[in-house]
Amino acid sequence: MGKVCFVAASALVLASCAPGGGHDPANRKAPVDYVNPYMGNISHLLVPTYPTVHLPNSMLRVYPERADFTGDRLGGLPIIVTSHRGSSAFNLSPYQGDEAGLQPVIDYSYDREKIMPYRYQVYLDDNNIDVDFAPSHQSAVYKITFEKDGPAYLVFNSRNGQLKAEGNAVSGYQYVDKKTKVYLYAETDKKPENCGALAGRTVKFGDNTVEGENAALVLAFGDGVKNLGVRYGISFIDEAQAKKNLEREIAAYDVDVVAKIARNDWNDALGKIQVTGGSEDDKVVFYTSLYRCYERPVALSEDGRYYSAFDGKIHEDDGRPFYTDDWIWDTYRATHPLRILIDNEKEDDVINSYLLMAEQMGTGWMPTFPEVTGDSRRMNSNHAVATVIDAYRKGSRGFELEKAYIAAKKGIEEKTLIPWSAAPAGWLDEFYKEHGYIPALKPGEKETVPNVSIWEKRQPVAVTLGTAYDEWCLSQIARELGKTDEADYYLSKAYNYRNLFNPVTKFFHPKDKDGKFIEPLDYRYDGGLGARNYYGENNGYIYRWDVQHNIADLISLIGGNEAFISALDSMFNTPLGMSKWQFYSFLPDHTGNVGMFSMANEPSLHIPYLYNYAGQPWKTQKRIRTLLNQWFRNDLMGVPGDEDGGGMSAFVVFSQMGFYPVTPGSPTYNIGSPVFTDVKIDMGGGNTFEIRAYNASEENKYIQSAKLNGVALNQPWFNHSDIASGGLLEFEMGPKANKEWGIATPPPSAAPMPIDK
Repeated sequence: MGKVCFVAASALVLASCAPGGGHDPANRKAPVDYVNPYMGNISHLLVPTYPTVHLPNSMLRVYPERADFTGDRLGGLPIIVTSHRGSSAFNLSPYQGDEAGLQPVIDYSYDREKIMPYRYQVYLDDNNIDVDFAPSHQSAVYKITFEKDGPAYLVFNSRNGQLKAEGNAVSGYQYVDKKTKVYLYAETDKKPENCGALAGRTVKFGDNTVEGENAALVLAFGDGVKNLGVRYGISFIDEAQAKKNLEREIAAYDVDVVAKIARNDWNDALGKIQVTGGSEDDKVVFYTSLYRCYERPVALSEDGRYYSAFDGKIHEDDGRPFYTDDWIWDTYRATHPLRILIDNEKEDDVINSYLLMAEQMGTGWMPTFPEVTGDSRRMNSNHAVATVIDAYRKGSRGFELEKAYIAAKKGIEEKTLIPWSAAPAGWLDEFYKEHGYIPALKPGEKETVPNVSIWEKRQPVAVTLGTAYDEWCLSQIARELGKTDEADYYLSKAYNYRNLFNPVTKFFHPKDKDGKFIEPLDYRYDGGLGARNYYGENNGYIYRWDVQHNIADLISLIGGNEAFISALDSMFNTPLGMSKWQFYSFLPDHTGNVGMFSMANEPSLHIPYLYNYAGQPWKTQKRIRTLLNQWFRNDLMGVPGDEDGGGMSAFVVFSQMGFYPVTPGSPTYNIGSPVFTDVKIDMGGGNTFEIRAYNASEENKYIQSAKLNGVALNQPWFNHSDIASGGLLEFEMGPKANKEWGIATPPPSAAPMPIDK
């Protein structure tokens, strides 16, 4: 789907790597004590979660390098991970013993590993070396303890770059891609006796500079050295800036001090939401999910400047941090809306960064998948437009709406809609503009359109539905800007999903260029690997509901409330129809199954809330609790699919609190089933939004009645304006569904159009 700074803690905190390993003298756990970085580290099928050590949204982040969680070898010690799921740039390998055992990257057997968001400890048991690490925003510190006798060494490695040593300092760079470099400046607390270049297992002492693939320098400290401190800074600007970053953040070689600062930073971030009630595991799942929402994006500003891979230049940031590494296809749905609630100033900065990227790329196109190395244009559609209108409708004013409108419009109109492509618009795009859908290839028809990936295909249904939503968002921005004609134009295009609706089957169905439905078609299995010939990673059952902006019209198309509810129920109860290994051999992203529903992929996240729109909110309450219990747990397999840096975790955070933003761009929230008896959200400016769920428990998952700001609430949604200045949402919870609650008024959608449009 769609993809380190350390700070030390006290000995009390280090007593356990399990959440809650540290607590204050009153035995009260701080929010960070509930975080379990190991949750989900063993994958059900695809990419697992990573136990990342970093500060919130910071440039420096690390995690242990191993084949997977079950691997019993560490590939050296990491310096910085430049992208979520990426391998580390630079590498540090401590070693003690015969010089012949030196390697550019040493594989270690390890034990006693302890990971917290702000500290990493591990014992390299074959080598009898103890490692302790803590990060800051752009720097970090290691304490390395050698337990054996014999000479001590440190090996610094650049996988593709240059390193040089001078005294007790090592500096250099590594290419992240052909144009982007990350720079290192490191110091040791003891001056080495000698330094040399390592080629294979041979050290050429006296050579203090190395360059190329696997460039490695050895610092030799001689006999009698039992402890070494290593502190370092990193930069995307140059080595001098890396040194400044280190000097600004870390004054000594004290891991405890750095970890304590980082722990406080995490508690400040996680503490913006305080929860009471629920089980200890509920709190672990909640705060671990919230922690993962801070993995991306990352702030690249360094003393008022930043490197942008979007034009390969260094820029002044004018007092606003520049953010990148944001997989928008995954994060627009819930991660961005969550940030609006708890850190709207940062969300403004993120969107402002998008606009800078659009300028720097030279096209003026809004980014779709910005990374440290630039916009990779992964996945499909142009959902940054949703983050813009969602933030604006919820009161954010820290970016230029007109400029955002132009960039979003250019990205949708001028860039091709072909997935995973940054090419200009071409034949498929012109076809979409004329006919209102992306055409599918007929069975056996060969692809002739340039820029269509052999692997990713056209994804015609996914792109058509996603673009219709994007154009709805564009219409809403135009409306805010007073551009009535453009607003009406894009609103009409927001109904293009209708062009692929099959009135017989009531599914969204691929059509060929002649306007004929592809037949025969099995909505469970057809579409090739990842269903990409027609859909995108998910099958037709998931894309049946991909009309976030107009659920009311979707209900009308399917045949009314009763038919809509029946279709939802059927999805959750339709079996795979074949063995799991067969099913996942061509739909590997479609995991976390409940029938044909996939809890493991982002296009599914809003689906359980759709019962609210058809008069049965009690089924949303039941389904949300069931899904949370089935798929999100405090264990190594406690996440059902690709987490994608907050893309899935934000769903958990919202759902455990009791509400969810089904339609980014609409300043409204759907109500689910709160897990905790009390939730307090610090919305900034002294405003607190509180949710009290009286008697909420595993058994008491059904809403009996509700009040919002003291007034009875008999609808399963509320407006952002109701809570923007703080507010109180109260629920009476019980063990059996009150099937009359919440049916008075469904959540708002765009107006349905006549069926014969």
